[in-house]
Amino acid sequence: MLVVEDELATADALISSLQRHGYETEQATTGREALAIHGDADFILLDLGLPDMDGLEVCRAIRQVTDTPIIATTDGRSELDRVLGLQAGADDCLDKPYGLRELIARIQAVTRRTHTKPKPADTIVRGQLEIAVSSRQVRLAGRQANLTRKEFDLLVALASRPGVVLTRKELMAQVWDDGWSMGRTIDTHVNGLRTKLGCNSWIVTVRGVGFRFGTGPGAAAQE
Repeated sequence: MLVVEDELATADALISSLQRHGYETEQATTGREALAIHGDADFILLDLGLPDMDGLEVCRAIRQVTDTPIIATTDGRSELDRVLGLQAGADDCLDKPYGLRELIARIQAVTRRTHTKPKPADTIVRGQLEIAVSSRQVRLAGRQANLTRKEFDLLVALASRPGVVLTRKELMAQVWDDGWSMGRTIDTHVNGLRTKLGCNSWIVTVRGVGFRFGTGPGAAAQE
């Protein structure tokens, strides 16, 4: 998450709140800095009131080279500010001051609209584990593993991106289409998967972040 905000106190509070919600963040305080580093971002929060450049121009420049989701923030002086932000390429526009819960909800809504889920291969093979996506069957060392629907979807989400750490929020959005009501849902399904796969290390817990797909027997279950 790239936060483009020149007011340091506002930026510090916003970044702290986003990190508590599981987002990795990077900050830019000027338009030029944002244009230099936005390529590594998966999502951009862009304040249109920047000190060195017109925020609308920054938004247009980013949109010309990438489809990265952008939420623009304005001082809320007029409807025209929001309209111009959307016309410049922002996916959503939010007036200051705004509440954190609304911001998170808007981030999730924009992500659902703009993010195309990677289509997994029809058959995923990871060591002795074979996942037939179309027929929704899982075999481990030739034996079928009977998974629930959500267990299967969770396994595919992780196995499709081996080595990539997926946060709980990402998994909730991808498997449950929900970024809020997490509770112990993911942990319960992970435990069920580990039991049915006969080895904890197929799914590795990355403490404080989420989970990644492991290499099966012999891999560490936690990091």
